[in-house]
Amino acid sequence: MLARIKFCGMTRPEDIALAADLGASYVGTIFAPSARQINAAAARKLFGSASREVKRVGVFGSLGAAEIAATAVESELDVVQLHADPTPAQVVALRAAFGGEIWAAVRLDGHRIPAPAQELFDIADAVVLDARSEKLLGGTGESLPWTELEADLTRFRRSASVVLAGGLRAENVVTAIRTLSPDIVDVASGIESAPGIKDHAKMRAFADAVSRRGQKDAR
Repeated sequence: MLARIKFCGMTRPEDIALAADLGASYVGTIFAPSARQINAAAARKLFGSASREVKRVGVFGSLGAAEIAATAVESELDVVQLHADPTPAQVVALRAAFGGEIWAAVRLDGHRIPAPAQELFDIADAVVLDARSEKLLGGTGESLPWTELEADLTRFRRSASVVLAGGLRAENVVTAIRTLSPDIVDVASGIESAPGIKDHAKMRAFADAVSRRGQKDAR
């Protein structure tokens, strides 16, 4: 099965246009404190000419459900990604306020997926696996120990899609897909020349690597 691509940390319309041309399923914007952070007005302008075939994801930190939902509506988001260690209760509260998909991040600082994360796999539309950093919510460029996580992910997996983030780039995404079989691969720093500034050659190389892996799986 071909993993879908999410290009995250978008700040320029030309990068979103290329993402669509490369067949990305999702583009992400950051509303949490970050070098890539934008606000709702900027996001709406950024998405203004973008294809609706590519779903729009907003990444949020520690805000209340009502504020997140209001920003999501103003920005015309399809997906809200809760990245600041969301609880099941926060997912439930946001689902009552927002009609789109809800993704919940599980940030890992070891080789195991913590047991409490199981409930997120049960109630979220997708679970994002990312490397934990005390300084940044995401976009750290740090990879996860894919092989060590394989058994836990097999046990935890339910109906929620699995989104693999953390240090992905063209050179390692095939190994990550082969090891964990994520539904979606999520890349930000691995396709950049500077935070928020996408390198189009790196974007193409990443999409090509994912596509080649999918073609091999289809044979």
